[in-house]
Amino acid sequence: MTEEITARAGREFYTFDGRILEVFSSHPKRFHIRNTDLRVTGPDRKGRRTVEVVTGPPEAPATHHTWHLSAEEWQRAQGLEALLEAVRAAIARAREDEARGVSHKGD
Repeated sequence: MTEEITARAGREFYTFDGRILEVFSSHPKRFHIRNTDLRVTGPDRKGRRTVEVVTGPPEAPATHHTWHLSAEEWQRAQGLEALLEAVRAAIARAREDEARGVSHKGD
């Protein structure tokens, strides 16, 4: 993937370039796919969704970041669902490559 994907949800602006997920808000954050797990849960009965990013290896997570989006924020966040799906797919590919012993220079 070479094209950057962007989305805005509430006060956060998300970008993904195929390797790095960045979330710009009052406290910007960067997550590399080889050190990240992403979960999106919901919608709950009120339509809310939760986006969770956990960094560090699965057996010893280091940090946990959570964003809660109302049903309205999720609907207005054009492109966010596609961006998060692209991040999940990239994480899965990175794990498959790591399991096969494939190295990526520059990652």
